[in-house]
Amino acid sequence: MLGFLIQRFLQAIVVLVVIAALVFLGVFAIGNPIDVLISPDATQQIRLDTIARYGLDQPLWQQYLAFLGRLAQGDLGRSFVFNMPVLDLVLSRLPATLELTLAAVAGATLLGVPLGMFAGYRPHSKVAKLLMGLSILGFSVPTFWIGLVLILVFAVSLGWLPAGGRGETVTVLGVEWSFLTLDGLKHLLLPAVNLSLFKLAMMMRLARAGTREIVLTDTVKFARASGQSEWTILRHHVLPLISIPIVTVFGLEFGSTLAFAVVTETIFSWPGLGKLIIESIQSLDRPVMVAYLMLVACLFIVINFLIDLAYAALDPRIRARR
Repeated sequence: MLGFLIQRFLQAIVVLVVIAALVFLGVFAIGNPIDVLISPDATQQIRLDTIARYGLDQPLWQQYLAFLGRLAQGDLGRSFVFNMPVLDLVLSRLPATLELTLAAVAGATLLGVPLGMFAGYRPHSKVAKLLMGLSILGFSVPTFWIGLVLILVFAVSLGWLPAGGRGETVTVLGVEWSFLTLDGLKHLLLPAVNLSLFKLAMMMRLARAGTREIVLTDTVKFARASGQSEWTILRHHVLPLISIPIVTVFGLEFGSTLAFAVVTETIFSWPGLGKLIIESIQSLDRPVMVAYLMLVACLFIVINFLIDLAYAALDPRIRARR
């Protein structure tokens, strides 16, 4: 197991170095931030001083080496627009996105897996067919359209829930959370539902497919022959056997949702990382863009590592091979 951990750590270092180069070169090729930072009627001297202050007058390879040196020290630079350390800026927006992502993915998993198992266990029932039909809608309807409909119905027409913002928050250990207050929960509900529908449909279909496959195996047949109840069979035999693909999808969906919740955060004015990256792209705030993409890369590396550990915990055969 120790050899596996060392191998994955070395792979992660190589991946991060390659991604750092791709991210830096890709962001460098997008426009000229000086055109956004400086007024068009500024003098040439002011323009040259600003370029030198941000180090944009250096050759590309020198900028990249300076970037790697700062990155090794945990310094992601300063934001051109907000004029503050990028790491502080990203960390200030991360709790909002993390809270929204956890609510969406956890809710979709806790609801989708039981519904999918029921649909797989009773595939010919009317309820199962209705659930599968609704899951197709979850895959097909665009997220932005669902968000607008939710706002129109529950915020504008009925007035039950707020249309945007994060609401009242509570600070715990220096981090603001909105789910700890009633007003914050009201603000969290609509964007979390909007973000979770696609994940809910995926979890339902994944659990259904796994359940349909497992109930036909000899394991379930022997369990029934031994007199075990159907609930016991589902809980002790079917659920553990379908848990590995569910853990995989949960981890990857959590990472992708945390990284790309841009549409939902924009529609509901949720002050998270998605809204921040949109603002940074519009203003060509390169340090923020690079920090965001590096954070996404690190996030997926960590999630894949945790998924491998979860495999080893769920399946003894994997532990034996390692």
